[in-house]
Amino acid sequence: MSAKPEQENEILEGKIYAVMSYWFFLCIIPFVLKKDNKFAVFHGRQGLVLFIFLSAGFLFSILPLIGALFYKMTLFIYMLCLLFGTVQSLRGKYSRIPFIYQVSQKINI
Repeated sequence: MSAKPEQENEILEGKIYAVMSYWFFLCIIPFVLKKDNKFAVFHGRQGLVLFIFLSAGFLFSILPLIGALFYKMTLFIYMLCLLFGTVQSLRGKYSRIPFIYQVSQKINI
């Protein structure tokens, strides 16, 4: 079963913004330039949660001994989610990243 034509059009218009939303601070762009595009905002929310997660990991890296290990683990998880989100948004899918999706739904933008 294929998507409705208006959904397909929305996905096509928001695809590049959805891809950008997973790349570090670029997660802000869908909220500014495509705030009415559901596809771009869906991925933008997940990208924003991932960016906050990465930033928190970076802040914890100042801890002696376990800080560097914690940051490396955070970076590894972030990269996996970044690749997954990028591929899924390029495919035009509304894919939910576990835990990240649940947190992203609590964001009101």
